[in-house]
Amino acid sequence: CQAAAVLDQLAREAVPGVEEVTGRPGARVYRRALRLPYGTGIAAVAERTRAPRPGSGVHPSGWLDARLHLTDPRDLTTAVQRLRRLFDLDADPYAIDERLSTDPRLAPLVAARPGLRVPGAVDPLEAAARALLGPAGCGRLVEAYGKTLDTPDGTLTHLFPEPAALARPEGVPAPLAALAAALADGTLRLDPGADRDDAQRELLALPGMDAATAALIRVRALGDPDVTPPGVQAPDAWRPWRTYAVQHLYVAGESAP
Repeated sequence: CQAAAVLDQLAREAVPGVEEVTGRPGARVYRRALRLPYGTGIAAVAERTRAPRPGSGVHPSGWLDARLHLTDPRDLTTAVQRLRRLFDLDADPYAIDERLSTDPRLAPLVAARPGLRVPGAVDPLEAAARALLGPAGCGRLVEAYGKTLDTPDGTLTHLFPEPAALARPEGVPAPLAALAAALADGTLRLDPGADRDDAQRELLALPGMDAATAALIRVRALGDPDVTPPGVQAPDAWRPWRTYAVQHLYVAGESAP
């Protein structure tokens, strides 16, 4: 598992009170609070690396070591599934790399970061709010509307607010309030089983929503592997993995997030 770039991004985007990344590169730990169907949980995902033999020409590899503290053991499967989506562990890195390596612009980037993943989300509303407001704005929402954990764990003190808590005209930015209301009443679906095109149409119909933010939500909340943000020239050779192509450009500093 090539997790370094994902952890870099999660560290930059961490919402105070809900998640954190600690430790040095190669041995970092991502921690977060989870709202689950039967209770709550604290997840700790540690980065483990395996150095190749000297002179082998093989890139460093590794794995993720996850530990879950759940208030109800019935939530185990759901918690694992959400972490897999967050770290994009169900992607097929071999198929993606094989396709993107045929493009002269992407080939050296793929060679430098084989198996690059795209961060997803454990909570679609949190992903959408982060796209609209950024981590600091989300942190203010958590302070105002998030549920305090019964047993805080270090810097993890809150759960991210539920849609009904943010579907209010006062105190919440209008685009996010409209999005939360659409999630709360079922008009908008951003869960893994949602139709991505339907979701994008509903997103773009919301007041204050632009195409770039909708594209980011489609990537992070819906896990769409073939999204190109407005303004990025993406040849057909990148299909059906344009999301990963753009991620390579972003991590290499050749494209805006």
